[in-house]
Amino acid sequence: MLRINAELSIPLRELRFTFSRSSGPGGQNVNKVSTRVTLLFDVASSPSLSDLQRERISRALASRLTQDGILRIDAGEARSQAANREMAVERFTRLLAGALRVRKKRTKTRPTRASVERRLGEKSRRSERKRWRSGRSGDSD
Repeated sequence: MLRINAELSIPLRELRFTFSRSSGPGGQNVNKVSTRVTLLFDVASSPSLSDLQRERISRALASRLTQDGILRIDAGEARSQAANREMAVERFTRLLAGALRVRKKRTKTRPTRASVERRLGEKSRRSERKRWRSGRSGDSD
């Protein structure tokens, strides 16, 4: 079981892994061993997700989902397949946890009367200063 947050755990059997040859570090090993890991998770038909969770994930990760509703995560930075697999699973849990996090609604605030008066007072002083400067003729001959 893969624990995403307090309400959601996903069994590992719902995740599909495919392996391919990777680019990057590894020397000749890169040409011979399939170390790149692609994690596939079917958001659309996962029995672990409630309808609300499925909706939230689909909306938050829309750009990462295929048209069939499959989330695809690639990891190929490490030299070993096991390390790349761990990275893919870690990214998966972070993505889902972030997608399921409920954002706090922003409460509207207003500036205080004192801060508004300070701003307006400073504005009029600045205006007065500039008017005073422009009123002088060029005396520096």
